[in-house]
Amino acid sequence: MTVIVRALRADAATAAADDAGFAAVRRACVPAMLATPDSVSFDRAHAHPDSRYRQLIAEADGEVIGTAQVGIAYDSPEPGQGFANVYVHPQRLGTGAGTLLLRTAEEHLADAGATTVYSWVLDEPANLAFAARHGYRASRRAHFLRLDLAHATLPPRREPPAGVELVSGSVYADDARPLFALDAETVADEPGDVAAEFTDYEHWLAETWHHPLVSQELTTVALVDGRPAAFSLARTDGAGRYASGMTGTARAHRGRGLAKLVKNDSLHRARAAGCTEAFTGNDAGNEPMLAINDWFGYEVCGTEVRHVRDFG
Repeated sequence: MTVIVRALRADAATAAADDAGFAAVRRACVPAMLATPDSVSFDRAHAHPDSRYRQLIAEADGEVIGTAQVGIAYDSPEPGQGFANVYVHPQRLGTGAGTLLLRTAEEHLADAGATTVYSWVLDEPANLAFAARHGYRASRRAHFLRLDLAHATLPPRREPPAGVELVSGSVYADDARPLFALDAETVADEPGDVAAEFTDYEHWLAETWHHPLVSQELTTVALVDGRPAAFSLARTDGAGRYASGMTGTARAHRGRGLAKLVKNDSLHRARAAGCTEAFTGNDAGNEPMLAINDWFGYEVCGTEVRHVRDFG
């Protein structure tokens, strides 16, 4: 078996097969992370120029057996923070695909000026050993969680507290600036190794709000005095799978139960729309959101460990 690594092809005649292969490997490796051929193509087309974003595939005898997402965290206040997330199909481990993908990714990042590389690694002995052999040290952990939405007993919908109104995210279909401001505030407070600062509304609009996996209709927003105070961003793959892209509350309104309120409403919307599985992910140190998800009945279905390597 000869393995080659290359970037995804851009011409329409051949890109579709690459996108489908990329998405299939991602679903096989990390079922909790939604991926479709359309989302793979969209991510490539709408990546910020400063991110130096690349999608790589490892191919053997015409079959896509591994993938890598590579780039620079351009929205971090600390320059030179790169990422390289490598996945090899569980049935194709031991082919050398992971090593080739990582080597190609690191060469690209070094050329892009990265000084540090972060990588999410599945919390399994073979994957952890692979990262260690290539000079990566373990950092923080994050959990994937799953809810059997078709059969789970969701908390009943309740009337919002006085002064709070629940609306669909589709209310902001034409002007999402208020949601952008709320997302920027909540992302800034998320636990993580690499801080993020959202300052580019137009790029957020294209990359996040208009992403093909995002369902504006199933997204729920809590308004206080007419302004977004909490939200739960919904993502769906059109095949019955729903994921919470982000659930957050503005600092001034935390401690009021608004995160539970919006997430519960969004889950009810999703089930009514035919979604049968719900996924989410949380940093292992994000105890408030882990407690909320436990309250809904989510169960851990996988864990990744963030690894880091310093160049030079």
